[in-house]
Amino acid sequence: MAGSTHTVTNQPPPLTGHDVYGTDRALVAAVERHVGPELRDEAHGDLSALGRSAGSAQLQEWAAQANEFPPRLRTHDRYGNRIDEVDFHPAWHRLLGKGVGAGLTAAWTRPAGHVRRAAGFLVWTQVEAGNGCPLSMTHAAVPALRADPELAAVWEPRLTSTVYDRELRPARLKAGALLGMGMTEKQGGSDVRAATTVATPLAEDGTYTLSGHKWFCSAPMSDGFLVLARTRPAGEDGDLTCFLVPRVLEDGGRNPFLLQRLKDKLGNRSNASGEVEFDGTWARRVGEEGRGVRTIIGMVAATRLDCVLGSAGLMRQAVAQAIHHCTHRAAFGGKLVDKPLMRNVLADLAVESEAATTLALRLAAAYDDGGERERALLRIAVPAAKYWVTKRCTPVVVEAAECLGGNGYVEESGMPRLIRESPLNSIWEGAGNVQALDVVRALQREPAALNAYLQEVGAARGADHRLDAAIKGLLTELADLSGVEARARRLAERFALVLQGALLVRFAPPEIADAFCASRLGGDGGAAFGALSPGPDLATIVERAAPSS
Repeated sequence: MAGSTHTVTNQPPPLTGHDVYGTDRALVAAVERHVGPELRDEAHGDLSALGRSAGSAQLQEWAAQANEFPPRLRTHDRYGNRIDEVDFHPAWHRLLGKGVGAGLTAAWTRPAGHVRRAAGFLVWTQVEAGNGCPLSMTHAAVPALRADPELAAVWEPRLTSTVYDRELRPARLKAGALLGMGMTEKQGGSDVRAATTVATPLAEDGTYTLSGHKWFCSAPMSDGFLVLARTRPAGEDGDLTCFLVPRVLEDGGRNPFLLQRLKDKLGNRSNASGEVEFDGTWARRVGEEGRGVRTIIGMVAATRLDCVLGSAGLMRQAVAQAIHHCTHRAAFGGKLVDKPLMRNVLADLAVESEAATTLALRLAAAYDDGGERERALLRIAVPAAKYWVTKRCTPVVVEAAECLGGNGYVEESGMPRLIRESPLNSIWEGAGNVQALDVVRALQREPAALNAYLQEVGAARGADHRLDAAIKGLLTELADLSGVEARARRLAERFALVLQGALLVRFAPPEIADAFCASRLGGDGGAAFGALSPGPDLATIVERAAPSS
């Protein structure tokens, strides 16, 4: 029994029993904006159902369990046979099953599929980010596989299925399948052209055996993997080729896929990442020989957008938790949310979160459009957004945790898990320098990309003088690209900020757009959050970002 001195007061209730989607006004507005009227009711209904599930106490418990009991590698069975399997806690399978069932791998097969799937992915990340990895790669593999219509005919219906089939068996016998990816090797890292894995052709056209390794194999429990390998030894003429490596062969036998160990990661602990060796491993070529990087680049672009979405989801969850805490917690004679300085911090965080969400959904809409101009916009906007939004995630999450005080440093609050998760998307699929240099590459090689970007931000010209000045400043920087590599990060940051500002000026409430342009483009802000110009609009900003429970 609790003693009389242990009466619990002034503690916020758990943030459960709410609609994670429906209470995110920025996200709902983005879906409203980018989904046609004939599909909006259906989209809102599906996303609200997912949001209510995401906000339930049951799923939050599953998320905690999936991280408390991380995956375990089993290299051999009891008899000494090599099996190379990964065991997961049942909570992981329940969460992944719900993600697949919600259509988070099915964007390619339904109208407005990318916006609806992006909104769902952003919601689902707020439950448990680890299972986003297999969902992301399975979704992103579809355009790469379409380089081989025969392969796509077998795999695409299973990759876009809403059935989670966890059993290892040949793809043709499965109702649904997941796909992973293996690109980097020990000696290469982001420099995938340094790969040494060799593919040796077999008698059947398009089939090979692989010999080599992958230093990072994402989601090694998947049904198949897209990998890069050489059809000629390193140092000889020829480039990398893309291959599909099935986990189980057509006759039901296991393909040699030797899991050496699982990575012991800072965060993302519910999800397995492994080191894998290929030794006579059967593979099917995808696309043209020697054009592997070009074949797989569509997958990389899609997963980079998921990095933006994942970071936006983590930001949103962190901000929601901070505002919820401060709304219920009293200190120094009143609610924390009403204290001017705390309100400033919360409003600043909310502005950053809405900017990330608005940008991410705009890029998803470009995928749905598919037109030439939209494809050109993606070419420069995706790496810029991936660079900037993923880098902003960690300071947002850490600041939000500080709003909870000491409680935010305790595992039970859930905030430490968000903190550990927050740097991942900046590193995965090419770290900051890779993204910044990709922006430069687009500038130098693809004039249509810059034109599409300038048309997009130009639609907001004249609406805010700070945005106009920022566009002019960006054009001045672009006038001289000498020595551009050394300032590639600055350019990527400016591309992202100007695009966010233009989107907010056009579509966000005036107080959001004004606060963003003043603090991010006009210099009326600080290095730390909470330095916005004070005023009554800050309360409106916080209220817009508040979740309900």
